[in-house]
Amino acid sequence: MKKITLFFILGLLKLSANARDSYNFSHWGVGFFGSTNFPYADLKQGNQGKTFNITGYYNLTPYVPLGLEIQTGSISGGSIITDVAKRQYDNHYMAVIVHGDLALGEIMDYDGNFFLKFAKDLYIGTGFGMINNKMAFIQRTNLIATGYPVGTYTFPGQNSSANLIVPIRFGYEFKIYNTYGEPFIGLNIGYIHNLTSGRRLRWLYRFFNRF
Repeated sequence: MKKITLFFILGLLKLSANARDSYNFSHWGVGFFGSTNFPYADLKQGNQGKTFNITGYYNLTPYVPLGLEIQTGSISGGSIITDVAKRQYDNHYMAVIVHGDLALGEIMDYDGNFFLKFAKDLYIGTGFGMINNKMAFIQRTNLIATGYPVGTYTFPGQNSSANLIVPIRFGYEFKIYNTYGEPFIGLNIGYIHNLTSGRRLRWLYRFFNRF
């Protein structure tokens, strides 16, 4: 039976060319990012990997963006030298995720209130997607005797799989304004926690660019 695993994303940096506070805001945007990641999986030891992304956006309103994200990278953990169980894996993956965010500016009147003007760019969001995993390397058999002679026990799991992921997103966008008083670049710091079915994934830390 498959279990639910968790992984998270920290430190979201976003650049946006959308005039989000004006009535003539841009409905379309595109973003890119590159980052390091860190897994939280069955193995106690996690290793840093790399993640890359391209995302297309459609803004329903200045405060409700929808994104179609294509993400690729690698996550790894364990070590046949330093891990207690002598287990190790290196997973290469690609994910396609659809997500949407809702900022407070969509649901509150912030005119004339300094605190609310600052808080209006806080957002929450969620979505769904699929992630395709392929093991570039995995130590499948036991290298130490733990109830089985060395090399006679095969750890469970598959070398490739496709799993559903559901992101839970929240963060804050700092806007940079142009000479017309319209926001055209947003610096975004956020946190994403994903739920995924299967045994292989819980992860990561990333920086994100959108413009």
